Amino acid sequence: MNPSATARDLGALFDPRAVAVLGASNDRSKYGNWISVQALRMQGRRPVYLVNRRGEPVLGEPTHRSLGELPEPVDLVVVAVPSAGFEDAVEDALAAGAKAIVGITAGFGELGAEGRAREAALAARVREAGAVLLGPNCLGVLDSTSGLYLASNPLPAGPVALLSQSGNMALELSRFLIDRDLGFSRFASLGNQADLTVADLIRSCAAHDGTELIAVYCEDFGDGRDFVEVAAEARAAGKPVVLLTVGGSEASVRGARSHTGALTSDTAVIDAACRAAGVDRVSSPREMADLLAMLHRFGDAPARRVAVLADGGGHASVASDIADAHGLSVPEFPAALSEALRGELTPSAGVGNPVDLAGAGEQDITSFARTLDLLLGSPEVDSVLVTGYFGGYGDYGPELAAAELATARVMGERITLLGKPVAVHTMCADSAPAEELRRHGVPVFRAVEDAAQSLGMLARRDPTPRQAPRPRTDAQPVADDGYWTARELVRAAGVALPPAQLAADEAEAVAAARAIGGPVVVKALGLLHKSDSGGVALGLATPETVREAVADMSRRLDPPGFCVEAMADLRDGVELIVGVQRDPRFGPVAMVGLGGIATEVLRDTAFALAPVGRDEALELLSRLRSAALLRGVRGRPGVDLDALADAVAAITEVAAAHPEIAELEVNPLLATPKGCFGLDARIVLDA
Repeated sequence: MNPSATARDLGALFDPRAVAVLGASNDRSKYGNWISVQALRMQGRRPVYLVNRRGEPVLGEPTHRSLGELPEPVDLVVVAVPSAGFEDAVEDALAAGAKAIVGITAGFGELGAEGRAREAALAARVREAGAVLLGPNCLGVLDSTSGLYLASNPLPAGPVALLSQSGNMALELSRFLIDRDLGFSRFASLGNQADLTVADLIRSCAAHDGTELIAVYCEDFGDGRDFVEVAAEARAAGKPVVLLTVGGSEASVRGARSHTGALTSDTAVIDAACRAAGVDRVSSPREMADLLAMLHRFGDAPARRVAVLADGGGHASVASDIADAHGLSVPEFPAALSEALRGELTPSAGVGNPVDLAGAGEQDITSFARTLDLLLGSPEVDSVLVTGYFGGYGDYGPELAAAELATARVMGERITLLGKPVAVHTMCADSAPAEELRRHGVPVFRAVEDAAQSLGMLARRDPTPRQAPRPRTDAQPVADDGYWTARELVRAAGVALPPAQLAADEAEAVAAARAIGGPVVVKALGLLHKSDSGGVALGLATPETVREAVADMSRRLDPPGFCVEAMADLRDGVELIVGVQRDPRFGPVAMVGLGGIATEVLRDTAFALAPVGRDEALELLSRLRSAALLRGVRGRPGVDLDALADAVAAITEVAAAHPEIAELEVNPLLATPKGCFGLDARIVLDA
């Protein structure tokens, strides 16, 4: 069983009774020094022992030469010794009573196969002893709620748990969070994840009372399905997971031999995993900090229908365009709301969305609060984007400065009371009114694009994430990757295919065509991409054309045989591709897209972790840019979406059930108003 599949006791890691730093040092260039500086902050809260092999004082504190000299058992040991002595250090830590070990030491799995073998042996030894290992090659651990400080740098306290494979990312994020009055409940440096994985740590943080949000910077997800499961559990527990990653499954596309493989990327796989788990994916530390701040303040509140409130026409128009670019809707207000606004504002004000106060700030600064209150109280408004000069009016005199500060206080109170998301952009982000808004938890931005992006991230959040089930793997293994095998596998799963027969030569092909009746298709066997090689002949209506096609393919391609199939009626049909590729981390990943010869040209695709059911298949199809073709356009009838969704579900189910299949693809899958038919299939077995 996967060691991360069940919850592990991390009490000794985050709230130990006593700790020891093995490798404590006075050398300010070493981790043993940095960790010791932080560890000494815990004196008076729990016993802290510094261990230095020479026994010299470190940072003015007495040390012990070995863990064996300690006067009492310790729950947690931080190991910062050279790689050659790491195994012995782990044994000493276990002998000293440690139930948690933090491996600062580097030089293991990151160096290659030999290092990975050492890691695996260490992890097995630690588990055998009933302990846990964080790292190795990590930067430490922190829990501000238990007063645990064993990271290389101090970090601000707050409600965010950060799990990171990069120390610099943690430091940069901490600076952004400080600007947003946030900090960390916990920090765990993932390191090489030899034992404890990101999934283990997410599970622990989801159960931690002091954590409200979980931020993850991860480059290797280990068991990706475990990550998805625990992230979904955290989201269900009201603790959103925000992910920053640079990839993680590049191997999934290396050497891909089918259209599915060529179209699948590491980004597509991770996005599919995030969608399944309800994880919010971001692209930078600043974006992560912005989203964390919005989630902390507004949670799962809807945000898509935004009202733009500006104090000038330029800001109103630019903000509206930027909001639209970030996926927000800026709808025209209903007449009743516009009339209510008109009653509060000057005749020159714009009241249709965007709202333009038309320079009313100098004449009546309180109009900001009254207008905002009307917008937040409207059921037609989900969120408000404030943009412009608010915060700078106080420069015109002390009376206006006092009134502006009081207005900011009222705005903050109303935002708190009504709970709808508000993002404020101001040219005067360092002003006292801006600070007053921040004091009430209102996100304030220096750039309107950042404010709009933050609301857009809230608006794009999936309110009902789907956690993909772990695929069953009890199906009878597929023995070969031939076309007939692929075709029959798909047909047995419930996907309709045209009648077909195998043929060894011209005579058998002609006989098969007669038995099938009507125009037929002849396909050469033994080719992965038959059409590209000239191994497919369409619309053969006579014995002579069948015979000629087989003779031509035999001469050029020398295939081991042929498949003769009934020619499908393509009228009113839409050709799709449905494929499943097995990712080394996240398992089977389903893809749907526009198929046929347009597959790699248009690259109109959508992805999900496989298997998918009918409902998710319909959702996948709706995400295609060409989805309108399925519903019917310009006099063309719509296709049978239920039959199409059933076919997509069946293909993903059968592919997911066969771990020996690296890729399975049906292309084209013909969707028509009368049903759905697979016209070609291929599989690639795992090497």
